[in-house]
Amino acid sequence: MMSSNSTASSRPLTTYLPDLPLVVWMILGALVLAIAGGSPEADLIRVFQDDWGRALGEFALILLPSFALAAALSRSQLVSAEFVTTGIAPVSGAGMVCPDTAYAALSPIAGRRKLQVAFGSYAGFKLLFPAGPLLVAIGLGIDNVSISRIFFYGIALLVPVWAIGLWWANGRTSSSSTEPVAASAPESRESLLWVFAPFIALAVLLAFGELFDQRLSGLLDFMTQPKGALWCAATIALAQAPHDTRRACIDSAVSRTAPLLFLIGAASALGAVLTSVIPIAELVPAGSGLSALVGLFLLTAVFKIIQGSSMATFAAVTPIAAPIVLASGLSPVAGIFAICLGSFVALLPNDSFYWLVKRDALADTSDSEAIRTLVTGSILQAGCGFFILTLLVLADSI
Repeated sequence: MMSSNSTASSRPLTTYLPDLPLVVWMILGALVLAIAGGSPEADLIRVFQDDWGRALGEFALILLPSFALAAALSRSQLVSAEFVTTGIAPVSGAGMVCPDTAYAALSPIAGRRKLQVAFGSYAGFKLLFPAGPLLVAIGLGIDNVSISRIFFYGIALLVPVWAIGLWWANGRTSSSSTEPVAASAPESRESLLWVFAPFIALAVLLAFGELFDQRLSGLLDFMTQPKGALWCAATIALAQAPHDTRRACIDSAVSRTAPLLFLIGAASALGAVLTSVIPIAELVPAGSGLSALVGLFLLTAVFKIIQGSSMATFAAVTPIAAPIVLASGLSPVAGIFAICLGSFVALLPNDSFYWLVKRDALADTSDSEAIRTLVTGSILQAGCGFFILTLLVLADSI
């Protein structure tokens, strides 16, 4: 019989740690680092006060309209063929700034292609503007990068990453997703053009701003920048939604934004304390671009595995990653997408998207098989994307 001492010694370390949310660990980590670094009480409080809200205003301007847009579009009923849902999955994931919402909207009409839609929504959210790349850019404090360059990198990475996801999903579709698409009354369905009108308006406004940025002013200038264009798109989506659901959409956006802002504040404070105690600039010498690229990818992957939520990962990792991007001399766009690709790793049960796909597209598979399917697929997407990103960075440096 195994002794109690040997049983205790075989327990993982996490057994002895208190069960606390990540945001609490971040606050405690910042306090411990500051005290260990010899910061006086007044300086510690000043750091928390000044850096807690460093990027909250910008994140609020992005997250509120994004979640309102997602809530409004989730109430739409699309009419489409299976192959169309697969094709629009990445755009939906990016436009709704949430793979969960995109999958939930497309899944009922995806038929046998639910798993393909899942990997497409996941890839689009991570790599296409205005989702992952914009959120990461704001978190890093980058406001002078060309939107067209972000678009180019995003598309260049999305094509192979999406293809890998489709290839992996093709032979692993659960029998639960082989059911035909449920029929419904034509009048209850909305055309793709109507549903995606907010995205079309978003693209037009951003293109207009990119072309005529120096000639605009006032309200028009705001509307043709990412934040203002998102507010316009959300307004269009809310106008399309039934009148009695608009307040619910806005309430949903507020309830989803508030906890993320709290997490962002804690991450910003931790990042400020970390960079004040640890000399990041000396640890990451200038010119170490590729090393920094790998470091950002792995750092984000660790946060994603621990945290689960992709949105929370972006919020938590960017304040810590910002000084690494600055000190290494790495291209800001490369840094943005290294973080986006690191957040692919991995689709685990601590991610709400995992359970959404598991209970729908993989309903007839065992838990272990679902984990293998989703974890392996997301890691393959991450690895493929990072390889392409490395080639793009090397080509830019030639």
